[in-house]
Amino acid sequence: MGGADPATRARLAEEIRSLRARRKRLVDELVQSSGPGDSGDASQELQGGDEVIAIDERIAELEKVLVGGIEVQGVAPGTEVVLRSSDGSTQTYKVVAIPEEALDGEEDFTMTSDSPLGLALAQAHQGDTVRYPTPDGDVEVEVLSIRRPT
Repeated sequence: MGGADPATRARLAEEIRSLRARRKRLVDELVQSSGPGDSGDASQELQGGDEVIAIDERIAELEKVLVGGIEVQGVAPGTEVVLRSSDGSTQTYKVVAIPEEALDGEEDFTMTSDSPLGLALAQAHQGDTVRYPTPDGDVEVEVLSIRRPT
């Protein structure tokens, strides 16, 4: 995914910067609070440690994306697809590799390549009907058009 647009790369870099600052504050708090204390303090330290681990994992994930190390499954990011649902309504979607690539306000018209719908569309062509799982059961949609990136 090294081809992420500059705006996405800037958002991801800003998130990494923010996470690192938050991590530093947490570690500083944990260092200051270590020492003799009651079991409530120990519980708070464990929770803080878990949060540091979660932050480290998120930073690693974002850094992997920035250097292009993300594996794409399903339909290729950058694909634009127009689908018709069973009620006859149509919707245009843009495919992204990670949710952070969705522009603010366009989340409802974006799907990730590895979402159930993205996976179902991987081998689809115009005119195909694809089925994909949702929390409410399987859904079928007709592919009106599919434009893959070149």
